[in-house]
Amino acid sequence: MLYETISRDMIQAMKAKDKETLSTLRLLKSAIDLYKINNKLDRNADASDEIVIDVVVKQVKTHKESIEEFKKANRQDLIDSLEKEITLLSKYLPEQMSTEKITEEIDKVFDKLKPTNVKEMGLIMKELAPILKGKADMKVVNSIIQEKLK
Repeated sequence: MLYETISRDMIQAMKAKDKETLSTLRLLKSAIDLYKINNKLDRNADASDEIVIDVVVKQVKTHKESIEEFKKANRQDLIDSLEKEITLLSKYLPEQMSTEKITEEIDKVFDKLKPTNVKEMGLIMKELAPILKGKADMKVVNSIIQEKLK
């Protein structure tokens, strides 16, 4: 399980005195615990892989948004720090799908739903979300769908 892997990696970071990695993993574990509290789950039980992936995806998304803001403020030191954190967090995500595979999945959903206009975007995304969650950047998915609906 990913939660156990994170715990083991935290112990390794402590032993190696790797403060950056340890700090990032502690923040991740705190975010997972907060997720469990907010969703009224057993805080003492290990989080499922689905929960961990959900939290990591949100963390990476937040970091990417922060990087955009730091670029505007010309803060290269903070950009570098967040990019390192994204690299570390990304190793807890499933392998990202290629654009071709994403398009394949979208085509399957299109064959099933046969959408005709952009108003059906919600239905398409609802169908795709469980399949692509954590495996694909949803912005890319969104742009491919919009292109197909034109």
